[in-house]
Amino acid sequence: MKNARKFYLTYKDRINATEFNLFAIEKSDTVFSLFGEKPPFIVSWSHYLQLMRIENEDERSFYEIESAKSGWSVRTLQRQYNSSLYERLALSRDKKAVLQLAKKGNIIAKPEDIVKQPTVLEFLGIEEKTKYSETELETAIIDKLQQFLLEIGKGYLFESRQKRFTFNEDSYYVDLVFYNRLLRCYVLIDLKVDKLTHQDIGQMQMYVNYYDRYEKLEDENPTIGILLCKENNAALVEITLPHDANIYASEYKLYLPDKKLLQAKLQQWIEEADVE
Repeated sequence: MKNARKFYLTYKDRINATEFNLFAIEKSDTVFSLFGEKPPFIVSWSHYLQLMRIENEDERSFYEIESAKSGWSVRTLQRQYNSSLYERLALSRDKKAVLQLAKKGNIIAKPEDIVKQPTVLEFLGIEEKTKYSETELETAIIDKLQQFLLEIGKGYLFESRQKRFTFNEDSYYVDLVFYNRLLRCYVLIDLKVDKLTHQDIGQMQMYVNYYDRYEKLEDENPTIGILLCKENNAALVEITLPHDANIYASEYKLYLPDKKLLQAKLQQWIEEADVE
């Protein structure tokens, strides 16, 4: 009864507007169809027990929509919340796009929509202070590929690791090659266990140029390059690349980020945007 009362107080405006439909499923569980839609756009009572703990209404709405449309399990919802997915996506967008997160969830429409700041890889089980190579990081990702796909986002298809291509008799190797069916383009990921350098950026630019000229089909969109690095340098990326470059750097973390710190950063960013 306590949870039922909390549910009503949290969602009373939508309940009164009949935006929920109830469906009985096996084991006497109950699921809620969002906004009057029929399944599979549903969220179970177990999901709502987690969602009701989220105080920020916009953040709660985002996780509710993503749980329904992405088919998240309760465990996945908990992991995405604990990894501060909402804040990480919001910090890589402008204010208008942040508002869209709360109303529509994470819509993948342009390259910037797939970038997170930071990318969280706590599921790899690598300790922060442990010495490891790029090859070891890559192997850990491949071993946990399902979790990695969940972290990097929607629409990804894995193609290859250490994808070789030859140009002017020299061979080059891309760490990880994916295809994003929503953006209809290749996504190349290069792993860097040290601070990002301009040489790393130039190398990724060459990889992207090669794929655009020799791999992508005419009806596909330009290739995206992501440098997944231990220490990002946004200023270096900006000064090295032209404004229309399809290359992004995302710092990775081997532990769950401090949620309160990210929330404070997001609030500060929104306040600064309001002043401008």
